[in-house]
Amino acid sequence: MRIYAILIYIFLYAPIAFIVAGSFNAGRQAMVWQGFSLEWYGKAFSNPLIMEALTTSLTIAFANAVLSAAIGTLAALGLERVRGFLRAFFDSLIYIAIMVPGIVIGISTLIAFVSLFDAINPMLAFRLEMGAWAVIAAHVLFNTAVVALLVRARLQGMDRSLVEASEDLYATPLGTFRQVVLPLLAPSILAGFLLAFTFSFEDFIIAYFVAGPDVTLPIYIFSSIRRGITPEINAVGSVVLLTSFVLLILAQLILQRGERAKAA
Repeated sequence: MRIYAILIYIFLYAPIAFIVAGSFNAGRQAMVWQGFSLEWYGKAFSNPLIMEALTTSLTIAFANAVLSAAIGTLAALGLERVRGFLRAFFDSLIYIAIMVPGIVIGISTLIAFVSLFDAINPMLAFRLEMGAWAVIAAHVLFNTAVVALLVRARLQGMDRSLVEASEDLYATPLGTFRQVVLPLLAPSILAGFLLAFTFSFEDFIIAYFVAGPDVTLPIYIFSSIRRGITPEINAVGSVVLLTSFVLLILAQLILQRGERAKAA
């Protein structure tokens, strides 16, 4: 079993290791090793096209994470008060939002926006078009469900006696939420924020359909590798991988810390 486990991990992470190793190649050919060098990281971050795409991706990811964390938290709080058939129905919608393939979300969002633009643009003095804001809207659809599930799980394990004690002490509903509920939910909200940021930052499929003239970093990478894989692209890919891994690990640590604090 250990051998099988090792082989599985090699199968999963060997391609990633090749990308990272290739980013340190001194030669111009990614598949021909010509010595160790950090040259391509410097060239990648001095490339204005890459930096513009990186800025666009970071802007989209941050806006999506903020909106998803806020809307997902409110949705979880609202669903906690729903019972019976309606709760099962809305729970199903949340799970479906996560299970739907990205290509379906991208196509459906594209069709919805195009139909909306055709109806609204003739009545406006300016013209609505696809762009970064459309990517944010599409990403929020998916990531709101992720945040809602994390916050719901935290709510279900929360000690309700704390809320009741706050109400017994004549705290207002807003005061109870701000001083009792929100601090308890903070780890799951922050973890949801980080996961939403990660999923948005590394997304290609949905952004490819609705980004319009705006270019995100994954779209830039995809366009570049059509001309061949270079150490510069490997350097950009390594940075994206490192960012995603760090944020995912940080989100996991925050969730585990929250669970330990709840158990204590």
